[in-house]
Amino acid sequence: MFIATNKLFYILLKMIQIKKITAAETYSIRLEVLRKNVPLPHKFKEDLDEDTFHLGAFKNEKLIAVATFIKINNSKFIGVHYQLRGMATLQNYQGLGAGKLLIENAIALLKLKKIDILWCNARLIAVEFYKKQGLQMFGDKFIVPYVGEHYVMFIELN
Repeated sequence: MFIATNKLFYILLKMIQIKKITAAETYSIRLEVLRKNVPLPHKFKEDLDEDTFHLGAFKNEKLIAVATFIKINNSKFIGVHYQLRGMATLQNYQGLGAGKLLIENAIALLKLKKIDILWCNARLIAVEFYKKQGLQMFGDKFIVPYVGEHYVMFIELN
């Protein structure tokens, strides 16, 4: 049973494509998943920065998940850093591996750019997901108003 389930999972992963997208293409999913009824912006001031890039996961040509990667250093780490922000998967598509593929593709791109650290402010409900992708927790839990408990998480790339 495990082998069949595992095989099915990898078949589903192959049906999801990761592509670079524009900032504007991330907005509707960010708003629906991360900012619904939350008085915080779904557009980030760094969205259009030259070094920022956005990835989208597509299933049958439908955008189902997004993630934004911003070149911004965190004083807690040394080297050159990127922050993962605004990662979200539409509810009906969660658990299919889109988030995993977004992170794997971003890490490959960031390694080519010789980036040292990828970090994020992870919602408490996402901590286990990020751990499975190789990120580690750093420091104490903190609160983001209107959103809840978070941890800084990171992964060393180079």
